[in-house]
Amino acid sequence: MQHIIIIGGGIVGLATGLKILERNPALKVTVLEKEQELAKHQTGNNSGVIHSGLYYKPGSLKATNCIQGYHDLINFCQTEEIPFELTGKVVVATRTEQVPLLNNLLKRGIENGLEGTREISLTELREYEPHCAGVAAIFVPQTGIVDYKKVAETYGKKFQEKGGTIHLGQKVTKAKTVNGKVEVITNNNVFAADLVINCAGLYSDKIAEMITGEKSTVKIIPFRGEYYKLKKEKEYLVKNLIYPVPDPNFPFLGVHFTRMMKGGVEAGPNAVLAFKREGYKRTDVNLSELAESLAWPGFQKVAGKYWKTGMGEMYRSFSKAAFTKALQELIPELTEDDLVDGGAGVRAQACDRDGGLVDDFSIKESTHSINVLNAPSPAATSSLSIGNTIAEMALKRF
Repeated sequence: MQHIIIIGGGIVGLATGLKILERNPALKVTVLEKEQELAKHQTGNNSGVIHSGLYYKPGSLKATNCIQGYHDLINFCQTEEIPFELTGKVVVATRTEQVPLLNNLLKRGIENGLEGTREISLTELREYEPHCAGVAAIFVPQTGIVDYKKVAETYGKKFQEKGGTIHLGQKVTKAKTVNGKVEVITNNNVFAADLVINCAGLYSDKIAEMITGEKSTVKIIPFRGEYYKLKKEKEYLVKNLIYPVPDPNFPFLGVHFTRMMKGGVEAGPNAVLAFKREGYKRTDVNLSELAESLAWPGFQKVAGKYWKTGMGEMYRSFSKAAFTKALQELIPELTEDDLVDGGAGVRAQACDRDGGLVDDFSIKESTHSINVLNAPSPAATSSLSIGNTIAEMALKRF
């Protein structure tokens, strides 16, 4: 019998377990993970960027958790000797109509307390990124790179050192409340606890419905982000991180360049509907999951609103030339031959019934559960802060 079961061995679930045991080591806490390894999905396919909090509405959960999480993460990496680099990044307007949006970003960054974030001249832009083109730019010093899988595995190690247990290969198939306790049934075991914390990422809506017995008010819509990598001999084109000005109406940042902690430079991602919740390839299809996405009234409204953007993203998925053209806005001398296939990640994007792509982190409480229903980027950067937030909610019950 456990006090708390955490479903999901990604970076948020592991950070939550660690924060609970740091504050109350007497509790029995177990993490259940369906895969045979930790951090296999969103965490393990992350671009590795330590985010600053530049993009997020001041006062939102994303803003407050990202900024606190940024400092917590850096302290953790220093203490645990996990390699990371604070590289800084440039955000570049490539067209004059983007300049007001860039100015709004700068204003938001300053409101969020990002000291040193500033407008830079085009001469300075060339100093930071000699091959980058644009009409205006800002520099954000509080940005870096790290291997989030390594971070998550270290959270798991520290969690176990504090008395927590981790069970791999435990796919949750059912949950029910019995005599005031929650029974969590997996493919090969039964666990019981006073409280279940749902950090199931791409399946968080499904798990929430199992635990609460109620229909979720949001549906997880999986969006695949596909990357190319620069050929080794072309990595000199990017010194650190180069970002475009994002479309304020679309919850993705647009294609950008990221130097990786493990070496190499990633270019991308696009954002296309995945035909399976864990669909990392174009050929990955789960007909029932796809039908569920397409039938969700909220997704239909999103598709109606963003169909032009969506068609462009889909076209880039199948056309390397179109993908290259989007990247050339930032680095004009890049050619199609400079790019080789990279990986892909799938983002769990919560969508409400009215067609809202939920922008902020969303954490909902019920009688016997706490459900993390939306934790997209910058959840990895924010993980210790989100873990602390959930730990506070959980510990009030004990």
